[in-house]
Amino acid sequence: MIDIANSIAPNVVELFPNMILALKETLIIVLISGIISTAIGIPLGIILVVTRPKHILENKVIFKILSRIINILRSIPFIILLTAIIPFTRFVAGTTIGIKGALVPLVIGAIPSIVRQIEASLLDIDEGVIEAAKAMGSSNLEIIYRVLLREGLPSIIYALTITTVSLIGFSAMAGTVGGGGIGDFAVRYGYQYFKTDIMVATIIIMIVLVNLVQFSGEVLRKRFIH
Repeated sequence: MIDIANSIAPNVVELFPNMILALKETLIIVLISGIISTAIGIPLGIILVVTRPKHILENKVIFKILSRIINILRSIPFIILLTAIIPFTRFVAGTTIGIKGALVPLVIGAIPSIVRQIEASLLDIDEGVIEAAKAMGSSNLEIIYRVLLREGLPSIIYALTITTVSLIGFSAMAGTVGGGGIGDFAVRYGYQYFKTDIMVATIIIMIVLVNLVQFSGEVLRKRFIH
């Protein structure tokens, strides 16, 4: 049965255009979901920091509610989240397949990670710097922008780099259930036809993509270290 499948299945060379198309889909999915989740995750991370006890905008109610919601979402494995929110994904995107179908679960899956990593980055800032800003009469908004975000920028860049790498993995996982991209390509042409060469090719593409993102993030982070 395997031999028959191998004999009728196309090889890597024949499927190269499809592979490039799948790679473009992955890049689009990661880019859009990364932008959306970052736009939501960074403000939530800031709120989680400034509302914690003894910080500039202490609010125990907001801090506890937000922290628990983030903890709940982080505890759900992505593959379970992917299938559990199918009705919500269909409601928001109108479909559960392709690029649109992958964006909703990717954003929901990435936000908790970004929030916690932003929180960790901002909490690393020396409290003395914040106290000095207060002593000079800086407002809370000025402290957030001029102290927290500026001082924490290298760590934030590193956190977003890690999240982007995670999104690449999540996008491949979403592809196994029709989300498009490299994951969908690997399942459709590699796994289902028992084509090891196609599986290996997709793995190599993922390794190269992850390393490029990691390298770019490291370079960008070093530029903002002071």
